[in-house]
Amino acid sequence: MKHAFKLAAIAAVGTITLASPSLAALKEGTKAPDFSAPAYLAGKPFDFKLADALKKGPVVVYFFPAAHTSGCNIEAHLFSAAIDQFTALHATVIGVTAGNTDQLADFSKETEHCSGKFPVASDPGAKIAKQYDAILSMKPEWSDRTSYVIAPSGSIVHVYSNLDPKQHVKETLDAVKAIKK
Repeated sequence: MKHAFKLAAIAAVGTITLASPSLAALKEGTKAPDFSAPAYLAGKPFDFKLADALKKGPVVVYFFPAAHTSGCNIEAHLFSAAIDQFTALHATVIGVTAGNTDQLADFSKETEHCSGKFPVASDPGAKIAKQYDAILSMKPEWSDRTSYVIAPSGSIVHVYSNLDPKQHVKETLDAVKAIKK
């Protein structure tokens, strides 16, 4: 009976840990770490440079655990569906992942995911994710699900961290709209 109780307690703690938001260390008002990374847009490779994107307007950098996983598929689809709203506000959206980086070319063009509407960047070894404190605690070689909105000045204006992918678009879109006010 004790063993069953211990297992139930461990399962409950694990469920709470997975369901609760992560705590991003980079706070609003801090300077976003600059980075460049190999990326794909509609299956075509290019080098993404944060500094260049910031010259055009705000940037949404959303970290996700791995291409072709259920939550990441949902999140990419939601960003794809809302990309016109971000574009209308002169915002760039970039997904960054340390997981399944060998699958990003396909992931970036598939209609059920990115639909070729925004780029996804490869972060081998989670180097960029570490700079942004967006490491998945249960799998440290992968990125956490954390979204940052960076103003053209390079300052972080919004941080949202939650393994549930459903609110990231609303959170970041609202933050981009607030920059424009």
